[in-house]
Amino acid sequence: MTSPTPGPAATGSGEALPALRTRRGGPGRALGAVALVLLILAGLFTLLLIGVEVGPVALLTGIVLAVLPVPIYIALALFVDRFEPEPPRLLAWSFFWGATGATLIALIVNTAGQSAVGGAFGSAVGELYGASLSAPIVEEGAKALVLLAIYRWRRTEFDGVLDGIVYAAMVGLGFAFTENILYYGRTALEGGIPLAATFFVRGVLSPFAHPVFTGVTGVGLGLAALRTGVSRRIIPVVALLAAMFLHSLWNTSAGIGGGLGFLTVYFLVMVPVFFALAGVAVVALLREGRVLREYLGPELAGGYLSREDVAVLSSLRERRHALRAARRQGREAGRARKELHHAATELAFLRRHAARRPGEGGERLEREEATYAARLRELRAGLPLGVPVRRGATSGSEPGQGDPLAGLAAPAFVDPRPIAAGSSTSGEGSAAEGSGTSPSAPQPPAAWYADPYGQARLRWWDGGRWTEHTAA
Repeated sequence: MTSPTPGPAATGSGEALPALRTRRGGPGRALGAVALVLLILAGLFTLLLIGVEVGPVALLTGIVLAVLPVPIYIALALFVDRFEPEPPRLLAWSFFWGATGATLIALIVNTAGQSAVGGAFGSAVGELYGASLSAPIVEEGAKALVLLAIYRWRRTEFDGVLDGIVYAAMVGLGFAFTENILYYGRTALEGGIPLAATFFVRGVLSPFAHPVFTGVTGVGLGLAALRTGVSRRIIPVVALLAAMFLHSLWNTSAGIGGGLGFLTVYFLVMVPVFFALAGVAVVALLREGRVLREYLGPELAGGYLSREDVAVLSSLRERRHALRAARRQGREAGRARKELHHAATELAFLRRHAARRPGEGGERLEREEATYAARLRELRAGLPLGVPVRRGATSGSEPGQGDPLAGLAAPAFVDPRPIAAGSSTSGEGSAAEGSGTSPSAPQPPAAWYADPYGQARLRWWDGGRWTEHTAA
């Protein structure tokens, strides 16, 4: 969730309206700049260490191969975060920490520990220690630091399981990116089949390994955000230990289990855990839709939102339909519609956070809630939300959809004969020309209606004429 501060935006009428974004200044911005510089230095130092080991050509090869699939994996990780997208800045920090700070910590600590144990007990014991004990503990602990920081200091941005999964996925992808540079660089020295095999295993077969390990930690913190009492402190610790165990099992199977051991753990452990996390994400997405229906009650009771409006706001599919319909009216209308969706979502999640953490945030959360509520009402007054709900839809047919309407009957006063060629279908011209209404006929409320002319699936009646439509 993001905090509201004034900024330029536009509605369908072209009126400037404040945007809802987070801006931080003063000491916070200075501290962020220092942290960014330190992480850049950490990343450069990590690349230097890898370059010293494998050489510049192998390093460049590793970078190219590691970069190629990253946009795809990031897009997949963000695909589930659609009701309440996390701030891009925090997502970038998560990825960047995984790719720089966490990787450097792991590289130094694991190398030093493996060397010390190997010197005392032999290289075989040192390798086993590094892969099965040191790496899982150090790497998962280092990756969890940024999750804990967001959870601790940006609590309104980390208020559920889905948030934990998304942030964890970004950290894990960042860590895997830099780690892959090292592994690709090492096998690039051998070239040919070893390099291709390493890319297939790490980049195609198991790119989700680190996101899954850290995702378990993220789920634990997400559950803690929804609870109070002792369990709020115990669950994250248990989740972190589970992430370390999975990581250790994975490394051990790859290091000493041989090909059969690796495939066994892959198919019997990693794949089921991955799909379990995906299932958790889907359930969390469904719950986020219910959050909007539950916490937009004041606007529904006050008449600022209708039941149809709440139906579209709580359904990802109907949001897309409404947004596409608005964009047909122009770029500004599309922006206003998108901001309305954003304001309603942030308002609902702020209220849920306040209900679960009474007293936390104090006056700041109250001011934000009031700002979002006023913004929602302002946008709704100047823009017909218009719910193009699919006729015959049933509750739960897609993530985030709940209690959608079965469709609205066509207004009784409309002449159902086809519109003559050249007449208006988008609100231009008189109401009589566009709809066949009688000037004395009663005017039904603005809403989406089944198209009486059979030329579209739904048409929006603004109280006086047809102004937009959705394709059949």
